[in-house]
Amino acid sequence: MNAAETLKKARADAGLSQRRLAVRSGIPQSAIARIERGRVVPRVDTLGRLLEACGVWLDTSPIPAGFGVDRTLIREMLHLKPDDRVERAAAAARNLQAMLATMRPA
Repeated sequence: MNAAETLKKARADAGLSQRRLAVRSGIPQSAIARIERGRVVPRVDTLGRLLEACGVWLDTSPIPAGFGVDRTLIREMLHLKPDDRVERAAAAARNLQAMLATMRPA
């Protein structure tokens, strides 16, 4: 989620108009509108002030292990022959099917 989407969602969740957010944050309504339209990317401290005025903190949290894409696996797969890729995909599909079968109620 980018700054524009984050701010729009926080403001909507707080039930604030851009004008009311401007009053609470001390940041001009026109600047808020430009941020929400994606015309400008705010500085971190500006976005933090706006979000706090919406009752939300701008927080840095560690990314959970295993989150995201492991590009090394993609590179490894691209070095395989097409037949080998298909074989691995079929094996993965069989494994997934077996796992799902164990999860279905009897």
